[in-house]
Amino acid sequence: MQAVENFAPRVLAWFDEYGRKNLPWQENKTPYRVWISEIMLQQTQVTTVIPYYLKFMQSFPTVEALAAADQEQVLAHWSGLGYYARARNMHKAAQMLVDEMDSEFPQSVEAVCELPGIGRSTAAAILSISRGVQAAILDGNVKRVLARFHAVPKWPGEKQTENAMWDLAEAYMPSSRCADYTQAMMDLGATLCTRSKPQCLICPLMEDCQAQKTPDPTQYPIKKPKKAAKPERSVQLLVLRNSQQQILLEKRPQTGIWGGLWSLPELSSDESIIMHVEQRFALPVSAVMPLSSFRHTFSHYHLDISPSSVQVGETHQVMESSKYQWFDYQDALSLGLPAPVRSIFESLTE
Repeated sequence: MQAVENFAPRVLAWFDEYGRKNLPWQENKTPYRVWISEIMLQQTQVTTVIPYYLKFMQSFPTVEALAAADQEQVLAHWSGLGYYARARNMHKAAQMLVDEMDSEFPQSVEAVCELPGIGRSTAAAILSISRGVQAAILDGNVKRVLARFHAVPKWPGEKQTENAMWDLAEAYMPSSRCADYTQAMMDLGATLCTRSKPQCLICPLMEDCQAQKTPDPTQYPIKKPKKAAKPERSVQLLVLRNSQQQILLEKRPQTGIWGGLWSLPELSSDESIIMHVEQRFALPVSAVMPLSSFRHTFSHYHLDISPSSVQVGETHQVMESSKYQWFDYQDALSLGLPAPVRSIFESLTE
């Protein structure tokens, strides 16, 4: 795959006229502000991220503020964005920056990559956008643009193909206006060279785009070879409520699904709720009401959730547990909760 002349100038000319320039993280472009946006934008759409970003920056305006926060506060601000390891790693990285680097981001891509949760493309985006460093990115949007422009014949996730695309990304990276070019490539993939309905006729790269010359440009990037269907799992979640109508929540372990979040006690789909509650918590059950079941899909499996509202008696047996705590409804909503649990709570108010 050979680089084509005038690639960057065409992209920059398009950006000057049509690129996005008023996103919240494009104001006061410090490494910290750009970093937070880049982590949030991983696996998440811009429109979803904006309100989370604004609230996050209001609570944690500096890396020092983020490092000083406890993990519970950080996860509460992340609740609903998913992929919670992003938030945990970000919190660890903030503490490393404050404790070991005088709150300053490193100068090189390699050094930034040593921070938890930051890979090569994210590190390059942080440095190019905030400091104008000549460092190419290869996020999902850029992969799509390059894979179509060159009609790359293999899945970009295959190592040899990915390396070739990194070579292209670096070849096209200009020596000036690096911040604008990085943002332009992101915008081009997000607004014109979209997954299902690319607007080829108004793309600045149309003339030389190899995919556009085929009957179906959307066949690029080549899709990942299909795996077997996602496995399905099922679980019961219990909304245990005491006489004060407080809800019992369980703190999840730091690793694994929903790590570090507060969730509802769970049991397998075939267990008896009454027997489980009485044996596990030594609480008498006075009423059980099934709630609407639903499916929540993770990246690697489907989880069928059957929630139930369970009214119980005295609660002193578990009040002092660090793993289990009773919360008033409004206090529970302010915690870091998995999206399915928050949905269950919202359905209760309806």
